[in-house]
Amino acid sequence: MNGKTRQGREDVRIGGASGFWGDSAIGPAQLVEKGKVDYLVFDYLAELTMSLLAAARLKNPEAGYALDFVTGALRAVLKPAMAQGICIVSNAGGVNPRACAAAVRKLAEELGVPARVAVVEGDDLMPQLEALRATGVRDMQSGAAMPARVLTANAYLGALPIQAALDAGADIVITGRCVDSAVTLGVLMHEFGWSPTDYDLLAAGSLAGHIIECGCQATGGLHTDWEQVPDWANIGYPVVACRADGTFLVGKPPGTGGLVSPATVGEQMLYEIGDPAAYLLPDVVCDFTGVTLRQAGADLVEVQGARGRAPTPSYKVSATYADGYRCSAQLTIVGFDAVRKARRSGEAFLERTRALLARAGMPDFTETRLDVLGTAASFGPHVPQPTLFEAVMWLAVTHPDKRALELFAREIAPAGTSWSPGTTGVGGRPSVSLAIKQFPFLVPKERVQPAVWLDDQPVPLPAACAAGADTTEADPVMDGPRSASGAQVPGADWIEVPLIRLAYGRSGDKGDFSNIGIIPRDPAYLPLIAAQLTETAVAAFLAHNVKGRVTRYFLPGIGAFNFLCEQALGGGGMASLRNDPLGKGMGQVLLAMPVRVPPELARARGA
Repeated sequence: MNGKTRQGREDVRIGGASGFWGDSAIGPAQLVEKGKVDYLVFDYLAELTMSLLAAARLKNPEAGYALDFVTGALRAVLKPAMAQGICIVSNAGGVNPRACAAAVRKLAEELGVPARVAVVEGDDLMPQLEALRATGVRDMQSGAAMPARVLTANAYLGALPIQAALDAGADIVITGRCVDSAVTLGVLMHEFGWSPTDYDLLAAGSLAGHIIECGCQATGGLHTDWEQVPDWANIGYPVVACRADGTFLVGKPPGTGGLVSPATVGEQMLYEIGDPAAYLLPDVVCDFTGVTLRQAGADLVEVQGARGRAPTPSYKVSATYADGYRCSAQLTIVGFDAVRKARRSGEAFLERTRALLARAGMPDFTETRLDVLGTAASFGPHVPQPTLFEAVMWLAVTHPDKRALELFAREIAPAGTSWSPGTTGVGGRPSVSLAIKQFPFLVPKERVQPAVWLDDQPVPLPAACAAGADTTEADPVMDGPRSASGAQVPGADWIEVPLIRLAYGRSGDKGDFSNIGIIPRDPAYLPLIAAQLTETAVAAFLAHNVKGRVTRYFLPGIGAFNFLCEQALGGGGMASLRNDPLGKGMGQVLLAMPVRVPPELARARGA
């Protein structure tokens, strides 16, 4: 490598145009018009998304991909993007990447834009389902056996097929399920000629992809200090300028809103990574503990220090299955004693519908959850119940029989005339949907056969992709450092302040695990936080939600902690009846945890 891309550039600029299916349409247009990017990458897929796309394909064989990618994003930017030589990589193919590619070709013809379109396949393991079941695969988290009614089963592919498609001359690459960061890593492997064994470089490229895979979460979205983030309406989508040595700059298009700082980038770096010393991806096991972040200019952060080692011999597979049906109902209650009225409404609702089920000869609900939103319910016992004059009843239930939940849904409207004064906001009958749950498991790489097609012609793949990567390294699930030196023991005169005075935080989900990253606002606060945010203390503070183990990991590069909380989300995703099934609010809850600080620091932090 001579430090330049195949086109002779010193770096390659990649814009993160979409963080999920449903992201704003402004991202792609903004990046093409102002971002000076060489590539646009789009991330659309989540476990629930795959199930929805599979259901769509059952109804229509030509469906099963993210329609918005073609009808919205590409229609708006394909012509100017191709004119500027911008290549596009997207996992919008969902469960039907060939149909997505066909739709893209049709759009290109309609717009009069020549474009070579590649398809990456091989992630769909439904044809192997019974053979896999016979091998006795188990849920990675619970150890449960494979359920009977599986809807989808997709391996998380890596970056090598994307690299191969770009090497073959594709202008647009459409994939099915791959890890979110692979759309970026594949670009960098193509541009810089990184090999499948350049593990440090692959880890760096994966980190670049991880930082931009959630769109504006890297540019001030969801930032702890939200009031410091300007111009939300025009927030900039992220751009990474990556170099051949694996270092890169995170920025955004000029003239856009948002904020790019070590804090905003650091929050996103910690997002949903679990053990930061062993972030497992199909191409590499990443170690982010030594990563450093430096403000390199206005809204520009330099990132370096990622390390990598050989990947595991397995692909992770995300399967989803139907486990009965679910329904959730909401009522807004206004006036005196709104909280007590909302709770009594929910209790009456359950009592009535249970009686109706019994009369119809049907069993009770398999699971119920009643919350009163607006009362800081997520904080459990840590916040006194306030006196409110407006509250929202949230009631969610599951049942194996769809008819039982249709009966439940019919009974929401009578609450508007039967029970609490001030009841409003019914909004019609709630819908009944399949209760879709995730079943993650591992499969040997040799059982998965990725394939690449460029304009319907096969593209050969490197042996490492076809046969599975080097697996000579030891156990990939390694503990990161658990503690920081110099921890301070609180003095008798110290004063309690909420953690948010000392730290930034962000949380997300991995199935039923909640991942909470905590970054000190100042390195001087690290010993205070290290001493008081122990695994035991965090587990106790979050015990109203977290039923399993809490593990703390330390990242010395940025002086931060990552907490992995098990059995924390009521099953997670569509399995959970909570109002926050993805754990987005759990970081906010932990930031309310009281920590003791010296009086002078308390005064300096506004206490």
